[in-house]
Amino acid sequence: MGENPHFGHLRRPRSFAGTAPPQPVNVPRTKDSQLALSYPQPVAVKSSQQQRDTRTNRYVPLFWRVFGLNAAVLIAAVVLTVVILPPHVLAAPAAEEEIAVLLVSVCLMLAINLLLLRHAFAPLGRLTDLMREVDLLRPGQRVPVEASASEVMELGSTFNEMLDRLETERQESAGRALAAQEGERLRVAQELHDEVGQSLTAVLLDLARAERQAPDQLKAPLRAIQESVRASLDDARRIALELRPEALDDLGLAAALLVLADRFGAWADIEFEQRIERDLPALTYEQELVVYRVAQEALTNVVRHADATREELSLTRNGRRLELRVRDDGQGLRGAPAAGGGVRGMRERALLVGAELNIAERAEGGVEVALDIPIGERA
Repeated sequence: MGENPHFGHLRRPRSFAGTAPPQPVNVPRTKDSQLALSYPQPVAVKSSQQQRDTRTNRYVPLFWRVFGLNAAVLIAAVVLTVVILPPHVLAAPAAEEEIAVLLVSVCLMLAINLLLLRHAFAPLGRLTDLMREVDLLRPGQRVPVEASASEVMELGSTFNEMLDRLETERQESAGRALAAQEGERLRVAQELHDEVGQSLTAVLLDLARAERQAPDQLKAPLRAIQESVRASLDDARRIALELRPEALDDLGLAAALLVLADRFGAWADIEFEQRIERDLPALTYEQELVVYRVAQEALTNVVRHADATREELSLTRNGRRLELRVRDDGQGLRGAPAAGGGVRGMRERALLVGAELNIAERAEGGVEVALDIPIGERA
């Protein structure tokens, strides 16, 4: 069939290839043809802090064990020295003073030993804290390693090398996953264009022909059916545009963001303020796609959850960074952590191009989504 006038031309992406259609999955059925689904019973799960406290209560930290052993050896040596001294030495007039000096010396040595051990084991404590808090979606977290050679420093260096490998592998896997996702988006958009769109267009033509030939009492119902089909065709076109932004391929990033903001503003009846620089630096296709998808997800969250009346979308260059900002005046995060599936997807995309994504509540109300993409000096 020919090109559907209700759909724009869907181009294949320059970097992502389409994927094969999904294979059907055999789902077991019960006797009454209901889906046989088994739901796991809820299990009480301890929080990470409770688990850490439980583990800590099971053992004495290595720092205190080493200090206890050193203190025990030192005190045993002092006691043994006092025991083996001749009786006439202990009975001397200055014996009490000497024992007092000895006790003070032991306490001073224990204090010095405590300070030295604390300094030696400090990198191990920092390593433990980082292991608990490290997040591969926030790359760059490393243990500070000093130049002195020791087992603790070697452990910190090995952990940093492991983080380098994990971040590289995570970035590569995220790239493959997002490439497959974009390929699937393109495939579905093409299916909507080639199959659903063409079929609905043919139905509209048949209804128009039937309306011309129908008696007067049937013309009004047929026109109502045509409007319903036309609305379905518009919905299919909107979904196809969201799956594969036509303006991004044809007009570039700046124009695509303007079209996106206008569409969301008309859909949600929100006042939009757009501030997009005209002379944007040259970006790779992956960078443009990441900026567009992050802006799309941020605007979607505003429309669905923020209950905002005003939205601001800006894309500017600041030195060697390209800054995307999406701000609203809605109800904020409401104390909930911003770790949903959509936010995680934005972090995955930011990681793919080495960008930094931050989501935080604004002091004047609402939420700000900030995406900073590093660019070259001549980009």
